[in-house]
Amino acid sequence: MKKLIPLVAALVIGVIAAYAMWEMSAPKMEEMGEVTIGGPFALVNQDGKPVTDADYKGKLALVYFGFTYCPDICPTDLTNIAYAMVQLGDDAAKVTPIFITVDPERDTVKQLKNYLANFKQPIVGLTGDQKAIDGAVKAYKVYAQKVPRKDVNDYTMDHSAYMYLMDKNGKYLTHFVHGTPPAQIVSEIRRRL
Repeated sequence: MKKLIPLVAALVIGVIAAYAMWEMSAPKMEEMGEVTIGGPFALVNQDGKPVTDADYKGKLALVYFGFTYCPDICPTDLTNIAYAMVQLGDDAAKVTPIFITVDPERDTVKQLKNYLANFKQPIVGLTGDQKAIDGAVKAYKVYAQKVPRKDVNDYTMDHSAYMYLMDKNGKYLTHFVHGTPPAQIVSEIRRRL
């Protein structure tokens, strides 16, 4: 056992040294240049009106991709977005929360409108044909994949779960991971206003 202690200590020191060397050599975000998340899209909102990314310029945008049949991830993140909008108070008028479906087959205009009404905050819902959705998914570097369910003749959607904070010109500022608390979202938005 006594011979093992120096070996474990050397291993730990080696791992720490390797991490420190990697951290020092890894490119920093500011060295990597402009982040290319986001871009043009032409979709339809939950009221059936055709819209483009240009319609949301002039305000910050909080963009989230998901689907209305999602059992847990999407409702959790959309609830956090809704609470963040409440916590922003008057500043909420300077931010547009946008939910873009990755499941246009089921997420019709009517389905989006009914679903988003559950969150009691004005979240814009966007859908479109599969080609238009694929374009938005690609622009935002979102992962989305239809997955057949074995137990029934149905499917679900695997997808990444990031909330993208975009500036007034539609440029990427930062993102939040699934489950980010509303207070953290609010703090970052206020910092960017």
